[in-house]
Amino acid sequence: MAVTVRAMLEAEDLEARRGRRALFSGLAFAAAPGQLLRVTGANGAGKTTLLRVIVGLASPTQGRVRWRGRPVDTDRDAFHRELVWCGHAASLKDDATALENLRSACALAGDAVEVSAARDALAQAGLAGRERLPARVLSAGQRRRVALARLVLGAERPLWVLDEPFNTLDTAATQWLAALLLAHLARGGVVVLTSHQALALDAAAANTVTVAL
Repeated sequence: MAVTVRAMLEAEDLEARRGRRALFSGLAFAAAPGQLLRVTGANGAGKTTLLRVIVGLASPTQGRVRWRGRPVDTDRDAFHRELVWCGHAASLKDDATALENLRSACALAGDAVEVSAARDALAQAGLAGRERLPARVLSAGQRRRVALARLVLGAERPLWVLDEPFNTLDTAATQWLAALLLAHLARGGVVVLTSHQALALDAAAANTVTVAL
């Protein structure tokens, strides 16, 4: 007998507008444990807006997003404790070190992270030896890896929402991130992302839900 797995993340009849123009409307999707939700569309189609709606940083003009069967705006604090959000920009403080930026980002999300754990996460991201450098001297790819190191420390948070996470990454960092995402899916997490790097996640194709805008 087939077993039905209940979706963890769901949306129904979503609409978002920019001025008088509807970016998307009537949008519905569902992602179960272990599924990748990939958002595609041309520039300006509303991909970033959709991700911001999903994580509760923007409100839809119509419709609702649910996490574990409950609207995400019912208890935002509880929802955000289960979420890792990485936006399109790395959003680092230029005068703070890579280590300080990572620990600050975790603290803002409600996680107190020890220096040793943060250093290990940065090393996994390929930044060993650069932990004490100010962010302003890091390359775009290195800045991106500082932000993405949060995923190493957020393995217990089941929902990862990432806006163009592969941008500016070199081949080694792309492979590292793809492996990290696949491991999260394998342990039953849900990943939502926008990306032009489809080939990096070919192994997840069977468990991918595509939302085209």
